[in-house]
Amino acid sequence: MPNEASSSDKTPSFEMTWGSSTSSGYCTDEDSDTEFEQYFTARTSFFPKIRKATVNANVKQDEQTECDKQELSAADIQQKVKAYNAQINSNLFMNMNKDGSYTGFIKVQFKLARPVSVPSPKKGGPDSASAGKRASGVKRRTSFYLPKDASKHLHISSRTSAREVIEALLKKFTVVDNPAKFAVFERSERHDQVYIRKLSDSECPLQLRLCAGPNEKVLNFVLKENETGEVNWHAFSMPELKNFLRILHREEEEHVKQIVQRYALARTKMQEALTGSTPG
Repeated sequence: MPNEASSSDKTPSFEMTWGSSTSSGYCTDEDSDTEFEQYFTARTSFFPKIRKATVNANVKQDEQTECDKQELSAADIQQKVKAYNAQINSNLFMNMNKDGSYTGFIKVQFKLARPVSVPSPKKGGPDSASAGKRASGVKRRTSFYLPKDASKHLHISSRTSAREVIEALLKKFTVVDNPAKFAVFERSERHDQVYIRKLSDSECPLQLRLCAGPNEKVLNFVLKENETGEVNWHAFSMPELKNFLRILHREEEEHVKQIVQRYALARTKMQEALTGSTPG
């Protein structure tokens, strides 16, 4: 298959190209060199915003599209590949292979509500490195939020599974979190309704892309946390939890400050109104 990676590890056979995005942010603790982890964030709040039911009233979950139900013959695939390539205005073409498979591009948007973890950059000389190894055997990691609505184009095969797509995205951004924490969702818009469905690990996104065509309103892919209900705090390491507590404390102080200022402003305006009013 063209453009296959030749790595000796178990990396899926595809390459990643086009518009990658990285995160920028700030370190939450100036003394974080003494910790095993640093925490970076590009968000203004540790807590994700609460989703109101009215906001997502037109979003339906776990709705299958017609693309999920079709089984295409080899002739159908060739015809759809030609039709697909005729509709795009870029060089993100699909190509047929002799074995009946095909390759092409998918775009995956990131909509992550929680931070991801990457290995911390190595600092200092050999002494600091040896000191890090002696620190209870804990590996240093940095946690940060990926920018909202960041996206990545992947060049994959029709046989590349959703699980392999997740692993490739995490590897591209050197994320060390368990791939099971994430899932690929398909999002489609039909008749003023938005349909969201989580792909199983064995589903092949490029097959869905071919069936739906290149229009991203008809179908696009989103990487989100694997929705399992409440946050499993036990899945985070102790340094991560300590950094989360620091962020909570800072946010609490900021909220208290804002509330005090709001009431002080209201009190000042009331007093001004009382001073300027005439008796009776």
